[in-house]
Amino acid sequence: MGKNLSVVSEDLFMKISVVIPMYNSRDTIIKSLDSIKYQTALDKIFEIIVVNDGSTDDSLEIVKKYKELNPSLTIIIIDKHNGGVSVARNEGMKIAKGDWIALLDSDDEWLPNKIEYQCDIINNNTEIDFLGGGFDYADLRILFRKIEGLYKANINDLCVKFFPSQSTAIFKKRIFEEIGGFDENQRYAEEGSYFMKICLNYNYFFVPEVFAFSTTSKPCFGYSGLSGNLRKMYEGNLKNIKELRDKKIIGANFYVFLRYFYWLKYLRRIIITKTTHVSKIGK
Repeated sequence: MGKNLSVVSEDLFMKISVVIPMYNSRDTIIKSLDSIKYQTALDKIFEIIVVNDGSTDDSLEIVKKYKELNPSLTIIIIDKHNGGVSVARNEGMKIAKGDWIALLDSDDEWLPNKIEYQCDIINNNTEIDFLGGGFDYADLRILFRKIEGLYKANINDLCVKFFPSQSTAIFKKRIFEEIGGFDENQRYAEEGSYFMKICLNYNYFFVPEVFAFSTTSKPCFGYSGLSGNLRKMYEGNLKNIKELRDKKIIGANFYVFLRYFYWLKYLRRIIITKTTHVSKIGK
């Protein structure tokens, strides 16, 4: 990761609650948990909250066994009926006792020094309320501008390019206490809606260092799961910017630009997905 960063200060006291929503993740959940277990700053992890969202496979039993085999880790398991990823994340955040919350999806993994690196940045930049980073080794570009160095984002940035991936995000627990959690009625682009809300009300930062990657190595769109439904994702993104326009947070001209911009991105993703699918069939 980054160079020339000082070691985390001994007087920095951070208690981090990790929240993992889980649904039918038998093939990936161990890797996700191991990526927490092997953090170089494991002492900052106060608890790991796994929310089983009505899995129909043996994910729950796998996590219970993992907890039994790793008594040094504080693993809290919530078993609930299926209600969607937003409900699962919110349930985990409700019981979190840490002063910071870190999100991790059950099919993603953290790099070993993810937490150490973020704690170091926060210690040296105490105004930070929310901090995310890179995912799957992709650069962050907002239109034609590449983000380099610690960057404080604004709402226009997030309208043009949603970032970061939720599995890289760490934020103060008081954010959840003050503005609530994910919209449980929104099933697509719900991360964008919540992160935009955070960006509007708090100091929202990004650092272009890779913090996490996908265990399954799947593309971020066009495959199974919520983001696989490109049309619904597109409509969810439109809903997010329409709410901003209705509240006069963004202007009419910018809103019109975004409508065209989102449509072009939607068409591009359809083409990429179909091309990838055809190439796989041909192999």
